[in-house]
Amino acid sequence: MIRLDEEEQELLEAFDADEFQSDMTFARKKFIEQSAEYTFSKNIKIEISEQDFIMLQRKALKEGISYQTLVSNILHEYVSGSKLGFKI
Repeated sequence: MIRLDEEEQELLEAFDADEFQSDMTFARKKFIEQSAEYTFSKNIKIEISEQDFIMLQRKALKEGISYQTLVSNILHEYVSGSKLGFKI
């Protein structure tokens, strides 16, 4: 069992007694919730030619990443308007 010092024990007891109240504003909570929604990944299915798939795999191997990560990066940079950091 973990030994707590006096201050830690007091904090734990206060927490267990529901003595803590959040001072988070509604706007901040809403912002955090929306940010969390945007960070979750979505799975998609696409069909590409076998030749394109092989080229993606080769480029990903050269970059040291999975082809899924490469595709995700390409799509993200395209939709965000970022300049691609590599030649396609």
